[in-house]
Amino acid sequence: MPAPFSIGTPSVRDYPELLRVWEASVRATHAFLPTEYIDELRVLMQERYLDVVMLICVRDQHKRIVGFAGVAAGRVEMLFIDPLFLGQGLGKRLLWYAVEHLNAEALDVNEQNAQAIGFYFSQGFEVVGRSAFDGMGQPFPLLHLRLTARPARSA
Repeated sequence: MPAPFSIGTPSVRDYPELLRVWEASVRATHAFLPTEYIDELRVLMQERYLDVVMLICVRDQHKRIVGFAGVAAGRVEMLFIDPLFLGQGLGKRLLWYAVEHLNAEALDVNEQNAQAIGFYFSQGFEVVGRSAFDGMGQPFPLLHLRLTARPARSA
């Protein structure tokens, strides 16, 4: 019997599905962002951001993408899980794939996203800095995190 979830590399043809996951995830977990800003970010994701990272994705048994991450220069630049699949360990699988195979050891997270901060702390990341503005210069503070410990992981 095939594993229920598998990690692989998406292609450009998968971008619409990645954008679907991204938007569903952001709307479910980033209540602090105005709708207009999410719409602006969606355009940037589609036209720019997906092309500048090494993408990995997790697919369900039907080959549908249910989460993805993007890594560049040793940093997890994005990690999003379809809200219907939260709490199933998929974020952890993507994160540790990025750490172990793509040498990622740093990332930024929105300071207002307490759920994501808790997740990264539980995975051994610690705050090493803070910016008052996000990467687009908007007043959504970012915490800069670095992997400082490797927690015991279950198989």
